[in-house]
Amino acid sequence: MGGFRWVRPEVYPLFASVGVAVGICGFQLVRNICGNPEVRVIKEKRAAGILDNFAEGEKYAQHSLRKFVRNKSPEIMPGLNSFFSDPQ
Repeated sequence: MGGFRWVRPEVYPLFASVGVAVGICGFQLVRNICGNPEVRVIKEKRAAGILDNFAEGEKYAQHSLRKFVRNKSPEIMPGLNSFFSDPQ
């Protein structure tokens, strides 16, 4: 531990949680810049003005994760919840 004497083991979970948060923010930033139909980085595309491209917007909004959880119950542990809440 030559150069890292100032880093205590107690702060490793903090580093991990901040790293995950920065990763999620970076992913969302790249997703918006590359995939959002309302964001136009290239100058020629910006000159087009407002586009009525509803199909591209629907494709961006209804991504695969949203399609996967669409018909699922909004519970984290449905088996455990039903065990404690449903009468026998």
